[in-house]
Amino acid sequence: GEPVDEEVKETLDVQVLGPGCYQCDQLEQTIMRALSEMDLPASVEHITDIKELSKYGLVRLPALVINGRVVVAGTVPTIRKIKDLLNAVATERDVSR
Repeated sequence: GEPVDEEVKETLDVQVLGPGCYQCDQLEQTIMRALSEMDLPASVEHITDIKELSKYGLVRLPALVINGRVVVAGTVPTIRKIKDLLNAVATERDVSR
């Protein structure tokens, strides 16, 4: 056997910030659907702890954080908008290599 170089896919770090209301859950489901349709690897976390939420200093929830950057707050964007945001961040990551 010859050694095989495995392609290592970098993952996006995605967080949904919100207390667990309907809109927060809707945002999380839309993100999961977008990631699946785009075949993008990502870790997705839904943060509901008030102490953790307060660290972001946001007044309006739900919020979407990608790779540590708040990209949406106070609304649930369309799946198209989420895909655009994910693609922009993923492309930015690839360019910075």
